[in-house]
Amino acid sequence: MSGRFWAELPECSILCAMIYRFDRFELDMARFELRDDGAALALEPQVFALLAFLVERRDRLVPKDEIFEKLWDGRVVTDSALTSRIKSARQALGDSGKAQRFIKTIHGKGFRFVGDVRFAHGEGVALPGEDAERPDVNIETSPRPSIAVLPFRSHAAAGRYDTLAEGLAHELITELARLRWLLVIARGSSFRFRDPDLDLREVGRLLGVRYCLSGDVETSGQELVVTTELSDTRTGEVVWGERYAGHIGELHAVRAEIKSKILMSLEIQIPLHEAAGARLISTDNLDAWSAYHLGLQHLYRYTRNDNATATELFEHAVKQDENFARAHAGLSFVHFQTAFMRQTDDIPGEIALARSCAQRGLDIDPLDPFANFTMGRSYWLETDLDSAQSWLERATSLSPNYAQGLYALAWTKTIAGADQDGREQLDLAMRLSPLDPLYYAMLGARGFTHIAEGEYAEAAIWTDKAARSPGAHVFMAVLAAVAQSLAGNKAQAAVWAADVRERGPFIRSADFFRGYPVRAEPMRSRIADALRELGF
Repeated sequence: MSGRFWAELPECSILCAMIYRFDRFELDMARFELRDDGAALALEPQVFALLAFLVERRDRLVPKDEIFEKLWDGRVVTDSALTSRIKSARQALGDSGKAQRFIKTIHGKGFRFVGDVRFAHGEGVALPGEDAERPDVNIETSPRPSIAVLPFRSHAAAGRYDTLAEGLAHELITELARLRWLLVIARGSSFRFRDPDLDLREVGRLLGVRYCLSGDVETSGQELVVTTELSDTRTGEVVWGERYAGHIGELHAVRAEIKSKILMSLEIQIPLHEAAGARLISTDNLDAWSAYHLGLQHLYRYTRNDNATATELFEHAVKQDENFARAHAGLSFVHFQTAFMRQTDDIPGEIALARSCAQRGLDIDPLDPFANFTMGRSYWLETDLDSAQSWLERATSLSPNYAQGLYALAWTKTIAGADQDGREQLDLAMRLSPLDPLYYAMLGARGFTHIAEGEYAEAAIWTDKAARSPGAHVFMAVLAAVAQSLAGNKAQAAVWAADVRERGPFIRSADFFRGYPVRAEPMRSRIADALRELGF
């Protein structure tokens, strides 16, 4: 039997123990058996390998060249050798070249398995060379969220886009694998599940994952439509779903945008769902990951009480797992907020804690984008914008679709007076993550880019949206007051200034510039004049 073929099988014995059922036959991948009504049939190893290869790729035509490559390791063999193996496989199934009930020949192109296949999970049997069977993963107690991206389905009307459907799912696996907090099943395992009517709870059990992402690709006129669903395999419920559309003529751009949007949605939706489950657990019984995800729910509210709760939850996570990089980064973010919102008299002490917690996260996992992000923010607090920019650039290079990293980098560049590409980065961040908990800050940063360019009417529109957005903290209202003042809208500027005094009577001009260390001139002087006119 071809060594390369079996090398392509999943590493875990969970999938190797799969049994494919069709008609009265069972193809047992663990025992290398084809059974007819339970009786094992004598089958040459290479004939079994060929049958298994076709069954596992039953959703498409398999070209002869691909069969030669996988079963004969690319060695030069004649067509008659393949024809002989096909004939033997058909005979074992009671099929024939004329009937073609199971194996269909597409002349001049290849073969396709057309039987109605179901799958089951057989007894675990170790593959040759394995010391012992690997145990199933317990998805209830596994510390990290886990996901399998199933091959997207291309419908008949979109047959020419089969490659897009499979390629999009493959790209998502590659990109999701870069998220250090998420365990992602490899393509070689998840792409075994191609049936349209899969029981996702069974897929979750076989693969040991909490989540499955599935999708469909179809066309409607000149419109390409991709729909996706994220399901919880423990309950079968749909956690999140979305529909994306674009013009067929812009296929590559549409594909890239859809991929980016899906990635950002998963970064938000999975933690939200994890936190929802964690809320049902007593705080004392929370594991590290549950505590971390629940802490994220409080982290972005920018209130003193929520900040304290987030601190407790992140500290609990670190206590449960001292090598949990993201929990240390979460603590860094908490201390950043405490200093940024002036919730302490010891601002230098909070900045030092933000730096040390970020460093601890980086010591554990230097490739985690969130840890790099929090290190950059700690330098922001010290008005060291060059260092902040360096760390934020590293965060976004590690994860190009990291919306919060893109927004923070753009804002840093803007207030430092760097090249004005921040507007494009902010637009990308908002497009990638329209439900982001920091979306209001992205709007505010967009307004800042207009202040930098002296476009005060546009700045007033953007900052007004930011200050009115759910969750916006008081400094967004300060920014809106400044933008309205610069735009000459004195009455509206006074309204926002009054809102600031009610919510943050302590705020003065120096507090604004500590939070937003504007270095670029004449922007800083204009903002300072506006703050002075508003009484700050």
